[in-house]
Amino acid sequence: MALNKNILLLNTRQWGSRGLVGELVDESTVKKMILTFEKRSYKNQELRIKFPDNPEKFMEAELDLNDIIQEMHVIATIPELYHLLVELNAVHSLLGLLSHDNTDILNELTDIDTLHESEEGAEVLIDALLEGQVVALMVQNMERLDETVKEEADGVYNTLAVIENMAEFRPGLCTEAAQQGLMQWLLKRIKAKMPFDANKLYCSEILAILLQNNDKTRELLGEMDGIDVLLQQLSVFKRHNPATAEEQEMMENLFDALCSCLMLPANRDRFLRGEGLQLMNLMLREKKMSRVSALKVLDYGVIGPEGSDNCHKFVDILGLRTIFPLFMKTPKKMKKVGVSDKEHEEHVCSIIASMLRNLKGQQRSRLLSKFTENDCEKVDRLMELHFKYLEAVQLADKRIEGEKHDMVRRGEIIDDAMDDEFYLRRLDAGLFVLQLVCYIMVEICNAGVPQLQQRVHQILNLRGGSVKIVRHIMREYAENIGDGKSEEFKESEQKRIMELLENF
Repeated sequence: MALNKNILLLNTRQWGSRGLVGELVDESTVKKMILTFEKRSYKNQELRIKFPDNPEKFMEAELDLNDIIQEMHVIATIPELYHLLVELNAVHSLLGLLSHDNTDILNELTDIDTLHESEEGAEVLIDALLEGQVVALMVQNMERLDETVKEEADGVYNTLAVIENMAEFRPGLCTEAAQQGLMQWLLKRIKAKMPFDANKLYCSEILAILLQNNDKTRELLGEMDGIDVLLQQLSVFKRHNPATAEEQEMMENLFDALCSCLMLPANRDRFLRGEGLQLMNLMLREKKMSRVSALKVLDYGVIGPEGSDNCHKFVDILGLRTIFPLFMKTPKKMKKVGVSDKEHEEHVCSIIASMLRNLKGQQRSRLLSKFTENDCEKVDRLMELHFKYLEAVQLADKRIEGEKHDMVRRGEIIDDAMDDEFYLRRLDAGLFVLQLVCYIMVEICNAGVPQLQQRVHQILNLRGGSVKIVRHIMREYAENIGDGKSEEFKESEQKRIMELLENF
């Protein structure tokens, strides 16, 4: 199909015998097409109202409308003419097509690649669709569709595609979409007792998109008991692996959605009450595919001061027996499901660091006794990880220093943005895991158990390590605490880390 900006030669095969075959399509053709569509749409509506119980009376009008809709698919290849749809008030009629199961044309008009071809045309169309309450209409339409009928199931799929296209082009509309009934419909569809299919997979994908970096949608899901829905759906995978690659993708989408939700403190409590910790603990013990994501969810659930209740509960349900074998040895199976040793070790160390930060009383004693048992084998493993990641970071630092040297030689300025980029690269190379390992070292050395402090210092000396390096890593970590936290939290956390370092 040859497209030259506003002019397109229609391919006979694609557009069939009744439509514009072999004609040039330009602005005036599109105008004619839209006006014909408007007329036929109005006529069809009129006859349907007049003869609701006599389909024969509006059958011809229905066929005529269908023909012009087929012709209009070509507009989806010329986004720079989208403004005509708005100027000629065709958006209202396009939205009306939703009740005719004609969702595919909206899907094509909002195709993400097409939208990016002409940002201006796309903005105009999206604005008009939103003004027409497109999401609320699409949700109402999906609610009346019967997915046991193939055409209607396709209608649901196309509708979800329109929502995805719009959300990708304008992420800001996610909150509005969720509030216009979409969140409620998605949760209902995900928990529906229906066989797994492409629509359920798509729903899990849209749900994960809605929750990305969005506290309002996370709160909405929490208020709708969505945490329970996610946990119920995921519980299927505690003893069984997904049957297909598509089902695995859905499982991962639901885990991503859960991780997103746990970034909102109020949802941590809902997760605790919904026995989310027990489910993750079981998954970690069962050694199925879900184990990888369960570890990540656990990390999100216990992190920061808001994770304190979850930390205590995790110890109460004998979670230490689950997490420490994973700390001592990275399972070989992890690599099979595409997770690196670094990713696994990062989550495990982060969970242990969170527990050391949050646990009090008897639960804290139980955690510390894990480090002394079996002749301090956990401390030996901790020190092994320290030297492993220290070496990785030193290599990255060497590379970065070389790059900085070259930049200075070329007369380039290393500004704050460049420094931030270098810091992110160091974190990615292993600095983040190293910071967690050093934090655990410093915490256990301050625990009032002489045996632990002696062992840490003994191994540091034996392997040519240094207290100075650990202090430097922790100071750098303290300086970079932030990430949207309040200034008050930042200062108290920095002070706490500095106090730990004094006694290291």
